[in-house]
Amino acid sequence: MASLKMTSAPPTFRVAALYRFTRFADPAALQGPLAKACCALGVKGTLLLAREGINGTIAGTDAAIAAVLDHIRALPGCADLKPKTAWADTMPFHRMKVRVKKEIVTLGLPDLDPVANAGTYVEPADWNALIADPDVIVIDTRNDYEVAIGAFERAVDPKTASFSAFPDWFRDYRQALEAQRGPDAPPLKVAMYCTGGIRCEKSTAFLKSEGIEDVFHLKGGILDYLEQAPASESLWRGECFVFDERVAVGHGLTPGTHVLCR
Repeated sequence: MASLKMTSAPPTFRVAALYRFTRFADPAALQGPLAKACCALGVKGTLLLAREGINGTIAGTDAAIAAVLDHIRALPGCADLKPKTAWADTMPFHRMKVRVKKEIVTLGLPDLDPVANAGTYVEPADWNALIADPDVIVIDTRNDYEVAIGAFERAVDPKTASFSAFPDWFRDYRQALEAQRGPDAPPLKVAMYCTGGIRCEKSTAFLKSEGIEDVFHLKGGILDYLEQAPASESLWRGECFVFDERVAVGHGLTPGTHVLCR
């Protein structure tokens, strides 16, 4: 008798994490149609709208997520939106929320303009060379509990409990650093990173608003780096905290060793 080969069914739900800094003149006018599109397709999760753009994570069938992404790509400045995709066997969210906020990631500075004034993107393939330069200050823009389980070599840990604490921390850090370097030191050169790119992109706009011109940020964040960089050449140490049931991931985005404590 021929043996039967058992195959596992593919995951049911596509999970799409996305953000885009762009200019929405009236984000409230976008809220209703976007919520209606998501709910009609059975998509769940959270999307935030603000004058500075869109941010969030949604889940649904592959076809439903594709349709919602088409809706989002039709919004101003979102045509080339490229979400990060993961897959789940069960729906990871309980409901759909589309909210209008002052900021899509809260720094406490809603008048910043990352669209016009963000730093220079650095591809994951070029990141090692940048942060290995001793003249470059490497700053982790994530929260303290994220940094605790993994970070890049040489990275400064602000030890902040929330992203909104970053501006005050940086101003104090800069004052102490410039006092140490002296008046004849060359201009600061700073590289920053975060999980998926949104926080470091906005923080580069903040540094430029503070008069620092040589500012760089890791394109696609740690997740793109871990997905693309060979482990043998990596300057990442530890695991990367993620805001879902995986808790943390390693190179190749394989599940990490940390677990949720409920």
